[in-house]
Amino acid sequence: MDDRSRHTHTDWEAVVLAARERARSRQTLMIERFGLSGDVQYDWSMDDARITWSRDGEVFLTGRLTMIGSVSLTQQTWLWSWANDALPHAVLGDIERVRQYGEQNHYPVLPWRGFDHHPDLVTEARTVAAAVLDAEGLWSEYMDEAQLHFMIHDLARTSRHSK
Repeated sequence: MDDRSRHTHTDWEAVVLAARERARSRQTLMIERFGLSGDVQYDWSMDDARITWSRDGEVFLTGRLTMIGSVSLTQQTWLWSWANDALPHAVLGDIERVRQYGEQNHYPVLPWRGFDHHPDLVTEARTVAAAVLDAEGLWSEYMDEAQLHFMIHDLARTSRHSK
């Protein structure tokens, strides 16, 4: 999509504001509801798109990951996960819907394969993506020369910790 004439920044700002509020409240609720503070450890895998949280070596929560995109810290660029052929299929989830949403609503940042890294624009892109895919939370991880951005879905306590 390169039809910038149909894009209105005011509409984009409204979508971003709503997505930020949604992400903020969902993130707070996720942390409080599942006790994701303090001495919590986590383990994750892009191969099976899973994340688990444990305390004292005992897993108490599992979730599904969808990779949103990544920032190359050396090149200072953002790349959407749907545009990254090197990623395992499982971690892509429904990310293609975010690109389609951007095309349908004329929000150019969503269907662009990538763009120069601007922290505010990355924040906008990831929060809108989380709203489009109804994520329970957002999560980031630094690896080597990259910052990886994920959505968290389908949180479930392990059977021993169900309440």
